Amino acid sequence: MRDPVKKSAGVRLSRIEGQVRGIARMIAEDRYCIDVINQIEATRAALKKVGDAILRDHIEHCVEGAIVSGDAEDQRRKVAELVQVLAQGRT
Repeated sequence: MRDPVKKSAGVRLSRIEGQVRGIARMIAEDRYCIDVINQIEATRAALKKVGDAILRDHIEHCVEGAIVSGDAEDQRRKVAELVQVLAQGRT
C-alpha cells in the first residue's frame, strides 16, 4: 500500500474507532434506537470508503504492477484476488 493511502486510511480508521465507541456509549445511555442505527450506518459508510480507497490503490499499484511485469501467473493471481473480494462485497 502506498504511503498516502496508508496514512489516509489510518486517520479515517481512527475516526471510525471513535464512532464505534460513540455507538457503544449511545447504547449504554439507552439512546433512541433510530439514532443508534443512523450512527451504525454512518460508520458502515465510512468503512466502505476506506475499503474502496485501499482497493483502488491495490488496483493502481499491485494489479498494474503485475500487468506491467508480464508475469502471467502473478496477473492471474491478482485477478483471482479481485474477483474474490468483489464477490464477497456482493453478498
